[in-house]
Amino acid sequence: MFFSEVHDRMRFVFLICIIILIAIIIKVFYIQVFSYEKLNSLAEGLWSRELPIKADRGLIVDRNGKVLASNLTTVSLVVVPGQIKEPEKVAKDLAEILDSDYKDMLLHVTKSTSIERVHPEGRRLSYDIAEKINKLGYDGVYLLKESKRYYPYETVLSHVLGYVGIDNQGLSGLELYYDDYLTGADGAIKYFSDGKGNKLELTEVYEAPTSGITLQLTIDMDLQMAIENELDNAIAKYNPEQALIMAMNPNTGEILAMASRPNFNSNDYQKYKTEVINRNLPIWMTYEPGSTFKIITLSAALEEKTINLFEDTFHDGGAINVDGATIHCWKAGGHGSQTMLQVVENSCNPGFVHIGNTLGTEKLMSYIDKYGFGNKTGVDLNGESSGILFDINKMGPVELATTSFGQGISVTPIQQIRAVSAAINGGTLYTPYIVGSFLESETNSLIKKINPQKVRQVISSETSKLVRHALESVVANGSGKNAYIENYRVGGKTGTAQKVKDGKYLSGNYILSFIGFMPADSPEIAVYVAIDNPKGVTQFGGVVSAPIAKSVLNSAIEILDIKPSLETMPREYTWLDVKYVKMPNVIGLSKEEAKKVLKGFKVEYSGSGDTVIYQSPESEYYVEETGTIKILLG
Repeated sequence: MFFSEVHDRMRFVFLICIIILIAIIIKVFYIQVFSYEKLNSLAEGLWSRELPIKADRGLIVDRNGKVLASNLTTVSLVVVPGQIKEPEKVAKDLAEILDSDYKDMLLHVTKSTSIERVHPEGRRLSYDIAEKINKLGYDGVYLLKESKRYYPYETVLSHVLGYVGIDNQGLSGLELYYDDYLTGADGAIKYFSDGKGNKLELTEVYEAPTSGITLQLTIDMDLQMAIENELDNAIAKYNPEQALIMAMNPNTGEILAMASRPNFNSNDYQKYKTEVINRNLPIWMTYEPGSTFKIITLSAALEEKTINLFEDTFHDGGAINVDGATIHCWKAGGHGSQTMLQVVENSCNPGFVHIGNTLGTEKLMSYIDKYGFGNKTGVDLNGESSGILFDINKMGPVELATTSFGQGISVTPIQQIRAVSAAINGGTLYTPYIVGSFLESETNSLIKKINPQKVRQVISSETSKLVRHALESVVANGSGKNAYIENYRVGGKTGTAQKVKDGKYLSGNYILSFIGFMPADSPEIAVYVAIDNPKGVTQFGGVVSAPIAKSVLNSAIEILDIKPSLETMPREYTWLDVKYVKMPNVIGLSKEEAKKVLKGFKVEYSGSGDTVIYQSPESEYYVEETGTIKILLG
């Protein structure tokens, strides 16, 4: 009986031991297999330290690869308090070199933390200061690589590019919108220390930082420089309150150039007022568009076939009465009897009130909605406005009339150029965009390409063709003649919009605009110019903005390699204009015969012989009446 009880107890103890052993094995297995990484990380955290190495921000380049935003390598001061043996002495020497407060520096070097970044006085140090710190040779004092954003063109494209903060975080423009793409992955120098923070003589581990993704824009820097130059000239000549120019590919929605004044230097954005650096006027500014909006009314009426551009007529007596309100034409006494094409050429307000009435409120407002007015365009930039339209339920005859010629509503420049692009490109509305591709930072290999995004078909290609014809006629024969370029087909429309303040129109204070495109038969570029309250000049868009647009389009001819045309619409000359005539063909004629044909021109001969074998300009193109002709004899 006694031995039986002993055996039972032994078996029970043995069983308990087995259970405990199994539990220990399971626990060890769990620790080794399931909890290893967590526990190892916690253990490493007690003796492993990291000195951070900041990654370079991704580059921003134009469509041809020109660098618009890059990085400069600088160094910053980092201290490891546990490694500093004489904190008072270290703090004193560092404070003297950095010209900072000793007490603040002492707080840095004695702070109860594993690693302390000396901010802001220790950030982005010059070479001389960094060299002085390095010569101290103190333990626990480190100089680490840090990049600083740099904009080589300074004020150029500043509102589009934006700027970054001291920690290279995007704060505005593309820098903010694409911050997640541009921000790289930081690296580190890993080392090991004891419990007091003293560095151990073990191998250091270097983890290289990874630069952010490169953004390739749709911007053409050559065209951008051209519009920047034109804006500078406009500021110097007219002293306006504000000014802007933007260019777009009407067939894709790609923004080719965009700038406004006032602007700022992205490298020193802290020196400028908030309202300057944060207001990208082409997407933020809202105002009454004036006569450039007539393009929308015209296209709607042509699409709905409520007017015939060539057969229908309208008599303009200088004013029109709408529900008791008198709406005047800009020309005293009016334009008399006109075709609808002449109404467009003359930018006749009473004529467009008539066109609006043929459509009616619901139909006109439906097209305004289809063109995207009243909504953000979706451009890949922050700070876009949506504009203001009349509530269709509260629109009467007067509101319909004023909307027809672009008064009483509020739009943004990017809405304007986007809508007009749709009206002239065959009728397709696109989402405007400014980043065309994402590139790998090291190899520049393509990661992703952005394709044009079609929103909707607004009008037919046949209607769009009529709109282009009408706007080409505006430049050749109407209010946009100051944008005419010989041998090139240019279309466009002027705008003169009276500004509003506190619900009242300001006297003698206008935004003068012009929207133009070329070639008129197959547009490759659309340009929008708006000058806010220019001084010392006649307040008409055709006088101020059209010549500026002409200069931009002239630059685009070479930059975009736009070919001349023999099918240009002849222009009407005034006695002030430089007259152009069609160049005759003298190839094959003798020198004497050529002299007779070219009488009145300045002729430069080269080569030997008596027969003309080459002429410049070529025949059939328009040249100045007193221009120089080059002849090669052979």
